[in-house]
Amino acid sequence: MVSKQTEQTKIKKVLVANRGEIAVRIIRACRDLGIQTVAVFSEADRASLHVRYADEAYLIGGPLPRESYLRMDKLIEVARSAGADAIHPGYGFLAEREDFSEAVTEAGLIFIGPPPHSIAVMGDKMAARETVKKAGVPVIPGTEPGMSDDDILAAAHHIGVPLLVKAAGGGGGKGIREVRNLDDLPGALRIARQEAENAFGDGRVYLEKLVEGARHIEFQILADLHGNTIHLGERECSIQRRHQKLVEEAPSSFLDPEMRRLMGSMAVRAAQAVHFVNAGTIEFLVDKDKNFYFLEMNTRLQVEHPITELVTGIDIVKEQIRIARGRRMGPTQSIVEPKGWAIECRINAEDPYNNFMPSTGKVTALNIPTGPGVRVDSGMYSGFEITPYYDSLIAKLICWGEDRAEAILRMRRALDEFTIMGLKHNIPFHQNLMNSFSFLAGMFDTKFVEERFSMTTYETPPNESDLETAAIAATLFAHRMRQLATQVVTRGSRDASNWKWVGRWERMHR
Repeated sequence: MVSKQTEQTKIKKVLVANRGEIAVRIIRACRDLGIQTVAVFSEADRASLHVRYADEAYLIGGPLPRESYLRMDKLIEVARSAGADAIHPGYGFLAEREDFSEAVTEAGLIFIGPPPHSIAVMGDKMAARETVKKAGVPVIPGTEPGMSDDDILAAAHHIGVPLLVKAAGGGGGKGIREVRNLDDLPGALRIARQEAENAFGDGRVYLEKLVEGARHIEFQILADLHGNTIHLGERECSIQRRHQKLVEEAPSSFLDPEMRRLMGSMAVRAAQAVHFVNAGTIEFLVDKDKNFYFLEMNTRLQVEHPITELVTGIDIVKEQIRIARGRRMGPTQSIVEPKGWAIECRINAEDPYNNFMPSTGKVTALNIPTGPGVRVDSGMYSGFEITPYYDSLIAKLICWGEDRAEAILRMRRALDEFTIMGLKHNIPFHQNLMNSFSFLAGMFDTKFVEERFSMTTYETPPNESDLETAAIAATLFAHRMRQLATQVVTRGSRDASNWKWVGRWERMHR
């Protein structure tokens, strides 16, 4: 049923309630649609690209998020005074706050995102778990929150170790304790409750079976007000550190066609269970035996949405706006046929040689890679100041190829071209990863970076008898050797300028 408020509504001006690369991304989509844009910025973001690119820009507060980008009242006030019809929250900040979605709607504006009810249900881990479970979507074995310690201990004997004690009302790794021996469970419950209470004001915890050797695989969802819900295929997000994603790819080399079909149908079912509208993501954990379990739903645009755009040819941000207008979305499930392979590397202002410590400073020199199959989403430029107030993500490097091997080779080339001077960044991490035997062979899980990858140790093949792994590695190695041979010839002929020679020397020795 179509909402009267949004049925074929005109959107002529959008306020982008965010900053950085995602604000630039949304502004570009609006320009493509002939929609004017309004940017908001903090004191720290006066010189940001999103401020320059928007048709109008307004200062909304100090550098801290709570003084600016988290000010719901200020954002709505600016939207009204600027004559905006709608607000796009991007990701992070207020994107998954049901009270913001509701406040925007009550102000007579269009929220380019899901309705408050969907955000509320999927934002509560246990409510989301119970909702999708009733819809027939598999969930990880566990308990409900609010149980006494005695009841939890009794349930733990039935579930079996290893276990996770998890906070019911939080995230970001807080209130989580791993238990491998039931004798350790009482202490883990006590610590997790205390952490949860301090971090979220909610000391409820529950148990969940620990899925070891898990893959993190998610499905992009689109749903409109006309009852159409589809998925755009999966994304492999297992390369992560401390629950933070670093590299994503689409599709996943781990899934076969039948599993992809089944997981996609379950993702659609989970979204329909909360009457979801707009763009969202259903996330699954998949064990070694390819059993999959619902993990959570992100009721917003994801950081890694570009890889899905490259393999499907669908502009997800444009579709968000189309859906918010009350129109039927463009794609249907029958015509969504992903082509090729895409990989995204998150470029963060972090030092991979120093425990990924955040880095700040002015970008003194910048070279953005280009060429066939290469896309860079960023709000950065030469002279831009990276401050300590916000997330360390400064760019997203996305590469597409006809197959996974070509996508990896293009990513290697693009990473070699990508130059950022003035601060530490994690490009060296990505360069090492793209040469990892385990990554090349698709043999990794969510613990790979933390437990089996090193920036200082050359990785050996995980299984010497694995002929497929050896073949993939050998093919890529041979290709790299041909590239190096070509470079040697070029250097020997000295047909490059001295400035280029200096640049090559710096890249080789940084």
